[in-house]
Amino acid sequence: MQSVCVSVLCVCVCVSVLLRSAISQPPTESDTYTECTDGYHWDPQTEHCKINECETIPDACKGEMKCFNHYGGYLCLPRSASVIPAPEPAITPTEPFNPCPLGYEPQGDSCVIDECERDEHDCQPSQQCINALGAFTCQCPEGYRKVGTECIDIDECRYRYCQHRCVNVPGSFSCQCEPGFQLAGNNRSCIVNECDMGAPCSQRCYNTYGTFLCRCDQGYELGPDGFVCNIDECSYSSYLCQYQCVNEPGKFSCECPEGYQLLGTRLCQINECETGEHQCSEAQTCVNIHGRYQCVDANRCQDPYIQVSERCVCPGNKPACRELPFSIVHRYMSITSERSVPSDIFQIQATSVSSGAYNTFRIRSGDDNGDFYIRQINNISAMLVLARAVSGPREYTLDLEMVSVNPRLSYQGNYQSSSALRLSIYVGPYSF
Repeated sequence: MQSVCVSVLCVCVCVSVLLRSAISQPPTESDTYTECTDGYHWDPQTEHCKINECETIPDACKGEMKCFNHYGGYLCLPRSASVIPAPEPAITPTEPFNPCPLGYEPQGDSCVIDECERDEHDCQPSQQCINALGAFTCQCPEGYRKVGTECIDIDECRYRYCQHRCVNVPGSFSCQCEPGFQLAGNNRSCIVNECDMGAPCSQRCYNTYGTFLCRCDQGYELGPDGFVCNIDECSYSSYLCQYQCVNEPGKFSCECPEGYQLLGTRLCQINECETGEHQCSEAQTCVNIHGRYQCVDANRCQDPYIQVSERCVCPGNKPACRELPFSIVHRYMSITSERSVPSDIFQIQATSVSSGAYNTFRIRSGDDNGDFYIRQINNISAMLVLARAVSGPREYTLDLEMVSVNPRLSYQGNYQSSSALRLSIYVGPYSF
């Protein structure tokens, strides 16, 4: 073993070289011999026996030096050093074996040559060379014809391929149209472009041979005239308008019957009593009902009743009042036609009740057909119920009576009193 100390940039590198003949001597027994003497191992990359001194020699490098093994020895380098291995030599791919002579290419069991590619042909400059097996041919390009050995352009315009004008070009031709026409899809016929000439399509126009077609954007439908595109919103729902939906191009509108006004975009109603658009006198009261208004006399008390404030009172000293309700109050309401039944429409409420009195409610008059009935809620209130669907215009006048019986006043005999609410019900002509 020899030890050599080399100083590079103030760093001592100890190179230890072991001269052993087994490193460089290939095996002599056979090409597949891979056994080495003690301390060595077979390297399949170099196909030699080698030894890693960094593993076999204890403390091969002293101090802060690091051991790096390499072919034929080892190096002691600073720990910050690194060894960059040499790049592997590039492997040049080998070309596939060509059994044919130079310039020929294998094709099946034969060797052929492309005379066209090698420019070994006698075609004229105006001709095209077409290679074939063992030969070649000279042909004219499309749009040309062979005259002798030359290719001459074919004048397609002689054959009247175009409907209007024909323009011959080398190897081909093109068709042109007169002003106001455009070339059809076959590039030969000329058609009138009605779309450019103001076709009455409301959205999209497609020109076709001899005519045009109107088409609509998504969500629209072509009308019966074939020109106008529209969305029939009225067909989507019956709730768009309260009364009648009118479809218009691109939109819809709601209409109301006579006597109604459109409120917002869909509701129909008018209150002439609030707007002052009525003809009631000062001695009358304006009552708003569906589609119209009603003028009623402010004093509706009839003999033997007299008006006391808002009530009609029948004095007890009049003999005719003994079989009549003591007081009558007038009220007015309006309902729609074809209302679902049974339906609560009006609640009756006693304004004052004597201690110990029992109250009952009934329809005294006005319900000859049995369209209504009374449902008593408790001792002081009851509900008027619409029993059957009714159609208007129609008017009811119901006397709703509350009969009071008070046993505590028995010293005066069988005491009984009653009061009535005269309810005028106006049924509108529509279901709204």
